Amino acid sequence: MTSTAPDTAAGTPAGPEAQRRVLAVLVSSQILSGAGLAAGITVGALLAQDMLGSTDLAGLPSALFTAGSALAAVTIGRISQARGRRPGLAAGYLTGAVGSAGVIAAAVADNPVLLFIALFVYGAGTATNLQARYAGADLAEPAHRARAVSTVLVATTLGGVVGPNLAAPTGHLADTLGIPTLAGPFLLSGTAYALAALVLAVWLRPDPLLLARSLDLRQRAEANKTDGTDATPTSAPVRTRGPGLMPGALTMILTQLVMTAIMTMTPVHMHDHGHGTAASGLVIAIHVGAMYLPSPLTGWLVDRYGPVKIAAASGVTLLAAGVTAAAAPADSVALLALALALLGLGWNLGLVSGTAMITDAVPPATRARTQGLVDVSIAIAGATGGLTSGLVVSAAGYPVLALTGGILALAVLPAIAATASSR
Repeated sequence: MTSTAPDTAAGTPAGPEAQRRVLAVLVSSQILSGAGLAAGITVGALLAQDMLGSTDLAGLPSALFTAGSALAAVTIGRISQARGRRPGLAAGYLTGAVGSAGVIAAAVADNPVLLFIALFVYGAGTATNLQARYAGADLAEPAHRARAVSTVLVATTLGGVVGPNLAAPTGHLADTLGIPTLAGPFLLSGTAYALAALVLAVWLRPDPLLLARSLDLRQRAEANKTDGTDATPTSAPVRTRGPGLMPGALTMILTQLVMTAIMTMTPVHMHDHGHGTAASGLVIAIHVGAMYLPSPLTGWLVDRYGPVKIAAASGVTLLAAGVTAAAAPADSVALLALALALLGLGWNLGLVSGTAMITDAVPPATRARTQGLVDVSIAIAGATGGLTSGLVVSAAGYPVLALTGGILALAVLPAIAATASSR
């Protein structure tokens, strides 16, 4: 089912007016969801370490909610393909809120199995947070598509920066309520995700994907009339794949893998060297800010110079992040913050450029399904990074993990070079 009735009725805004409304609603929901996303990142590994009494599986929470995001990405993509972005994104955030409640229940019961199940469900919020960027690009003009994506991403900055810094206050609130301190940030996550779902369900009208399909069919019908053909809108040829699909996917997969691995173990590394939750929360807040705050500049760069060059820059930036993290003394919060800032920036460059490649390569008729499948691969890469990060740190130490991740990020360059030479 791909009915466009709700968004093609008389009086429905189209073009720039509809895009402005869609972006305004997405920005509001992303501010909320950013807080939910970042709060869980800050203490997920610490909560598992506290329950299990070991660093070996401290990367498992990140792997679980990233794996959960993979399943959610498929589901959200299919719902969006059939019914539009609004129900798909709202369902994803509600699922993330349910996962947050499960984490709190697991902490109260001191039940690691329930914790891991809940973290898997919590991953739906992560998938939804990323899939919202596609909704920002649905109605955008091709020349401004990366900037539309970046507008949605930058909205996550406010919530993403505030969320980790509320780790200590929400911990105190949890103590007051009789909940373990480390579960406190998930109180914020659950509330933020539920509110984001409400905003989208009520105000994301017109649905950007359904309207984009309608406009695409209309344009092709007009083109057929101009050409003097008798083809109907639905019989016009549909492009199912473009030259930017694979390099775009590879760019985002590699950046997600490297970013997740290093980010996951940084709070654990700091905790093991005497830093408190406030210090690790500050570093993660800087990291999340760097993940999203540069988005307007990144979007402009992609639109101005093309996604290929910016994707290559992401690999170099991630290498710099890995080298800095590996060389930083364990007691230097400033250098670790710098490393995580570079890590976030490299991820941002890869995500915006990769998203632009994917969106340009896939038509509205099949867009949501393809984007969902791409995000599954991204989520699996993140799960792999999160799961292996704890094992690497346990066996060889945090500097080895950081340096290996930075070198691995350079693998994006051959893929980008091959793409550039084939054009």
